[in-house]
Amino acid sequence: MRQVVWLLMMFAIAVLAASTLGANDGLVSIYWAPWRVDLSINVFVLLLLAAGFVGHVLTGAVSGLIDLPQRARQWRTQQREAAVQRAMREAVAQLFAGRYGRAHKAAQQALDIRIQAPDLKLDPDLPVLAHLLSASALHRLQDQGRRDEQLARAQALLADLPSGSAIGEGARMLAAEWAVDDRDADRALDQLGQLPAGVARRTHALRLKLQATRLARQPLEALKTARLLAKHQGFTPAAAQGLLRSLAVEALDTARDADQLRRIWLQLDGADRRDPYVAARAARRAAAVEAPSDARGWLKPHWERLAELDERDRGDVLDAFVEVLPGLPADWLPLLETAVDASPRDAHLAYVAGRAMAERQLWGRAHRLLESAACATDAAPALRLKAWRALAEIAESEGDEGLAQRCYREAARSL
Repeated sequence: MRQVVWLLMMFAIAVLAASTLGANDGLVSIYWAPWRVDLSINVFVLLLLAAGFVGHVLTGAVSGLIDLPQRARQWRTQQREAAVQRAMREAVAQLFAGRYGRAHKAAQQALDIRIQAPDLKLDPDLPVLAHLLSASALHRLQDQGRRDEQLARAQALLADLPSGSAIGEGARMLAAEWAVDDRDADRALDQLGQLPAGVARRTHALRLKLQATRLARQPLEALKTARLLAKHQGFTPAAAQGLLRSLAVEALDTARDADQLRRIWLQLDGADRRDPYVAARAARRAAAVEAPSDARGWLKPHWERLAELDERDRGDVLDAFVEVLPGLPADWLPLLETAVDASPRDAHLAYVAGRAMAERQLWGRAHRLLESAACATDAAPALRLKAWRALAEIAESEGDEGLAQRCYREAARSL
């Protein structure tokens, strides 16, 4: 088909040339004394076209010859740019492959090529990225001195870049991460503090801040950061609950007196204060700093919904309540009675209620509750031991030595 088309085109050209050049009546005379040249118009036109073509070719050849040095410089520049790109790709690949020495050398090679050819038109953030790659490799090699030098050079180059660039944010995060690895919490927090507000709320930045605040022993700040991470789904629900609980407890354990404990309790999030485990640990800490009244107030909301708690949280609340019994007011008695009536077979609750009745010197009620806890077959041996000992103490306070001895023997058997 293509040959047919070309044949038709040749026929068309032949017909057009015959119709145009067939009438050869024109004459062109060229005078150059003492000569004269006569040419037909057809030959003159063909010679004119040939001269134009030759002139065009000669002009292009001369122009190419003149531009040859510039084209050679452009070619060398392209080769150097390609070498820089190859070195950068090599650095990234070697860093991911765990060959940190080779990654450092490749990044330095890219920087050396740029120094040797300052006229290279590279992206302004490419040298910064090369310094960061080199610093990352040196960090893995635990060469903190040269790593910090490369990081300082990268940060110096960042001053020439527009603010808010991704490479600048990455440099800050890398510096914070390396500070955390070096156990330098202050430096990590300083780097994170220089991030824009939106960047500081990213998951990776929050993870770094959490690690840094824990290193700096700032449990309240770490707790706030962990809660933000939990909202960003940075942890699984179970891991988030465990972390939030441990941080809340860590914050409570820093209290050295009752006033400091109250301030920390008020600074906790409402969700933390509603956590039975956290409230129980706060109550124990309050008992240690001689603030049982505050502890009972923190435990009271959980007592009111004691039946709704799972076994572990229920046990934490009950054990903590035993430690804050001194000075128990009378307004707690109806709450205790209601809880016992709601769970009459709960040996642990019976033991705690019995101890509370003994604190109020209601010996008869206390004796019955403690005896039911001590004789419960499904009670743990440790709980039965404590119940028999509490009964022995009541008997001793009433002067019944025989009953006290019997209770001590039962306590020994429960071991």
